[in-house]
Amino acid sequence: MYIKQIIIQGFKSYKDQTVIEPFSPKHNVIVGRNGSGKSNFFAAIRFVLSDAYTQMGREERGALLHEGAGAAVMSAFVEIIFDNSDDRFPTGKNEVILRRTIGMKKDEYSLDRKNATKSDVMNLLESAGFSRSNPYYIVPQGRVTALTNMKDNERLILLKEVAGTQVYEARRTESLKIMTETNNKREKIDELLDYIKERLTELEEEKEELKDYQEKDKERRSLQYTIDHREQLAIASELENLEQQRQTGAEDAGDSEDRFRRGDKELESIQAEISELKQQVEFLKVDKKQLETERKENAKSKAKIELDVKNLTDGHSAAQHARNAYQSDLESLQNSIEQHEQELAEVTPQYNSSVQEEATVKGELESAEGTRQRLYAKQGRNARFRNKRERDDWLRAEINNTYPQLAKVKAVRVQTAEDITELEKEIADAEEAIANLREQLEGRGSNNEAFQAQIQEARAERDRLTDERKELWREDAKLDSVLSTASTELRQAEQELSHTMDQNTSRGLAAVRRIKRQHNLEGVYGTLAELFSVSDSFKRAVEVTAGQSLFHYVVDNDETATKIIEILQREKAGRITFMPLNRLRPKHANLPNSDDAKPMVEKLQFDPMYEKAIQQVFGHTVICPNLQIAGQYARSHGVNGVTIDGDRSDKKGAFTGGFLDTRHSRLDAVRKVAKWRDESDALRIRSTEIKRTLEKKDQEITRAVGNLQKIEQKRVQQENSYGPLLHELRSKSNDLQNKKDTMDAKHRASAKIDANMKTLTDQQNAHEAEIASEFKKALTQAEETQLENLNSTVQDLRQKYSDLSSARTELESRKTILEIELRENLRPRLDQLQVQDFDDRTGTSGSRGSLKESQAELKRINKRISIAEAKLQELDTLLETTTTQISELEARHLTTKTKLQEIAQAMEKSQKRTEKSIRIRRVLTQQAADVSNRIRDLGILPHGALEKHENLKSDAVVKKLHKVNEALKKYGHVNKKAFEQYNNFTTQRDSLRKRRGELESSQKSIEELIQVLDQRKDEAIERTFKQVSREFAKVFEKLVPAGRGRLVIQRKMDRPEVEEEEEAAEEEREERREGVENYTGVGISVSFNSKHDDQQRIQQLSGGQKSLCALALVFAIQQCDPAPFYLFDEIDANLDAQYRTAVANHLRDISSSSSPNNPNNPTSSNNPNPTSTNNDNEDGGNGGGGAQFICTTFRPEMLRVAQKCYGVRYQKKSSNVVVVTREEALEFVEGEKT
Repeated sequence: MYIKQIIIQGFKSYKDQTVIEPFSPKHNVIVGRNGSGKSNFFAAIRFVLSDAYTQMGREERGALLHEGAGAAVMSAFVEIIFDNSDDRFPTGKNEVILRRTIGMKKDEYSLDRKNATKSDVMNLLESAGFSRSNPYYIVPQGRVTALTNMKDNERLILLKEVAGTQVYEARRTESLKIMTETNNKREKIDELLDYIKERLTELEEEKEELKDYQEKDKERRSLQYTIDHREQLAIASELENLEQQRQTGAEDAGDSEDRFRRGDKELESIQAEISELKQQVEFLKVDKKQLETERKENAKSKAKIELDVKNLTDGHSAAQHARNAYQSDLESLQNSIEQHEQELAEVTPQYNSSVQEEATVKGELESAEGTRQRLYAKQGRNARFRNKRERDDWLRAEINNTYPQLAKVKAVRVQTAEDITELEKEIADAEEAIANLREQLEGRGSNNEAFQAQIQEARAERDRLTDERKELWREDAKLDSVLSTASTELRQAEQELSHTMDQNTSRGLAAVRRIKRQHNLEGVYGTLAELFSVSDSFKRAVEVTAGQSLFHYVVDNDETATKIIEILQREKAGRITFMPLNRLRPKHANLPNSDDAKPMVEKLQFDPMYEKAIQQVFGHTVICPNLQIAGQYARSHGVNGVTIDGDRSDKKGAFTGGFLDTRHSRLDAVRKVAKWRDESDALRIRSTEIKRTLEKKDQEITRAVGNLQKIEQKRVQQENSYGPLLHELRSKSNDLQNKKDTMDAKHRASAKIDANMKTLTDQQNAHEAEIASEFKKALTQAEETQLENLNSTVQDLRQKYSDLSSARTELESRKTILEIELRENLRPRLDQLQVQDFDDRTGTSGSRGSLKESQAELKRINKRISIAEAKLQELDTLLETTTTQISELEARHLTTKTKLQEIAQAMEKSQKRTEKSIRIRRVLTQQAADVSNRIRDLGILPHGALEKHENLKSDAVVKKLHKVNEALKKYGHVNKKAFEQYNNFTTQRDSLRKRRGELESSQKSIEELIQVLDQRKDEAIERTFKQVSREFAKVFEKLVPAGRGRLVIQRKMDRPEVEEEEEAAEEEREERREGVENYTGVGISVSFNSKHDDQQRIQQLSGGQKSLCALALVFAIQQCDPAPFYLFDEIDANLDAQYRTAVANHLRDISSSSSPNNPNNPTSSNNPNPTSTNNDNEDGGNGGGGAQFICTTFRPEMLRVAQKCYGVRYQKKSSNVVVVTREEALEFVEGEKT
């Protein structure tokens, strides 16, 4: 076993986590500058493995934590990983991880990542060879110097520690303490024996006087027994008579109680029926009141509607007369319009034909006049021009001037044609719009009838929903009344239940129910009494058995119970006992299998889910026919027995019984509360549903009323839209007429344009023809003839045109008059009459509709009134019947109550008699007990005491007793307990003598043990000295081959000035000296130059030689009590070079040896400490090798033999350990020298 790895964090100068690479199982050397953290590294190992850091205060703990810049270190730990491949630690693992963590308020150990105590860790270390008596497997700085300067007596103390004498001293001190206590006890026993001896002498004298007294006392006790026995028989006879009377009275009381219970139940039943009937009467009164209110409202509505029907009937007759007059005016106007339209139809074709003929004649006239004008112009031009060229130029100029005019006329013609086309389209649209408006006006009547039908349907739906809402209101009012009654009953039941328990429990139960409801807790089931049911015959037995456990609350688990308890504590809302089903473990009961003992659980009905809770309370109880049988089963089977009447026998032997008032039953109270709570909850749920239905019904009524209002609004909008439609119709008709007039003007303009265009074209053609002709000064003959013909034609055409124009004007005037008459007079009058007709029809239809609606409403109201009257009659009948039933039940209730009072009075009298008998029985029982006590106080009577005075009368017995008592008065000073005291003191004397012998034997054993311990301690010291002395000589000879060294025991008889003698003479003196108690110290004698020269004491050596001797002593101690590894901190600091080399080679040899430190080797160690024994491995080294060494040094000799080298660096106020090569370590050491 060896240290494999070390991890440090936060410890002294090691702030950050420092993970040191695995160590060599042999020799490891650590180098570093002063102050870099080497000593802190060794302190970290000692912090885990030694007792150096124990019982530290706050400041001492803080000193171990790293102090520096940055965040404060709150805790530190050191972890050592051991290689356990040799199973030196009995853990069964190849590695053992040991960690110690320290903080300002904690100090913890962990073993293999698990928490462990300090004692566990120290015992584990000792089992692996880390002896507390030998702390030299860790040698810190200064330890070698301390050994060097140690005095002889201090070295002796060290030798004793190595020998393990502390164990012997502790056991010896304990034995001496026990022996002192034994001596004190023996002295006390001697004092008691002296007192007992004196007391026995006195009691011998008192025994003779006591014998006479006892003879007289026997006579007294016989007489007293005779008197007491006779009194006892008399009392027993009286008690027997009382018991017979009690049994008879109990039977009568039981019958009376049964009759009273039946009468009480009958009374409750009658009262419940009366309450139910009274509640029904209240409901009937509420219904009657609502029906009467509804009937009054319907009567008012009926009167109003009847008045409306009368008014509407009268209005309908007047409207019919107006309608007849309207029909006459309308027919006259329609005839006039028809005549005008016929006349207009005849005039219009004539007018159109005249206009067409006029236009034709006018065209011919214009054409003739144009040709004539051109001929006259040609005739005039020939005189103006000298030649053809001038004429043609002028004609071409005229032709060119004609082109723009002709183009302009064509453009106007095209524009006019477009205007005519657009007007025709607009006229067609206007005519279509007018037709649509007329259709709308004509279809208003049918739309109005449709609206009337929709209004009727909407009103019917509204009335239906209103009736349904009224029914819901009535039901809601009933439920409110019933709920109020149920809530009152529930409060009364809860008050009755609260009287059966303490106030804290009552408040707690109410709070738990509220908490369950507020937090929606699923696992809160209820009180135990709520979770089972039982027949009335076993009700008393169950109540007596459960007691206050009836109000224990059953929950699913302890988490739910804890949560509720925390809320109860926070709200200060009472106290409750909870029964978490997951924690209940009911014990199995040894229940008897007999007909006269039935398990109570079998009489209960409950959900199997709650079986644990039921078994916990009732599982150990049986129901028996009487208390005697219950007591027998309680003693024989260890169960609780209870009778049907509630008398109980506890399994511990206690009896409980007596009168129970059945009128105040807890189970009945719980059932009553549960009944009214369930009924209240059901009624509350139903009330909530009705209120929600009412809300929905209100919304439906609102929607129905809104729908009715929308339909009526649409009808009003339709009625109000007739005027705008008529105005629009008139406007569109006027606009259509205007467009037609405009189109006629456009047609006339188009005809003029065509004429102008023809004139220009003819003129242009004539000019072109003239250009093509020869130039002459006068017209041709043909032209002259044409001109003359044209003059006569023009005159004829003008006359004809004038005649046609006059005829056309006359027709146009007649046509215009007809159109104006139709447009401005007749048609507006027709429209006005139609509006009047529509209004009349609308009003008449509205009146007709209102009349029909009113008549239908009147019929509905009559039907409602008849239904209400029928219901009222039915309610009156029910009220009368119910009232009669209530009267009968109240009479029955009074009769039953009177009977119950009589029974109660009889029971009260019987109870008083029973109480009187109980008082007499109590007095007699007390007297019997006193007599029994007196008889028992008499003690053991002489043989034949009763028969001796059996024939004497009581008076004679009393007189004789008086004489005996007088005779006993002279023995008033006698010690009546002399015999008893004499026997007691004799017994006590024998016991004390036996105890004294045991103490003497124990003292001898302790003295022998002390001698053995002293002998073993001396042997251990001598053995250890020899071993250490032998190993010291070997080690010193190895370190100083030319010298010799040994250890010398100093004794009391030695004189300080005596010089050392030869070894033989020294051995002779040692044989003559006494034991270890004469040892005063251990000296060191060495020689460095020769094995035969005189040896020097250590005080005579130089500093380096002293250090070498101290190291040799350390190595010798280690060889005697080896450890698996060693830690040396600069042990070679004071040595010369040759000795440093010798020490380094010695360490190398030890670490490389096969098993130099095997603790199981009897030749290498003889440790007497019983706690330092090793495990069963055959090799005390590391994997079959030697011990592991971890050393620090500033010298090169130890580095040259090291297996692995490490360097300690201090950077940024934190230490760190890294692996370095041997060359780097040697270079560092050489650099430190310079």
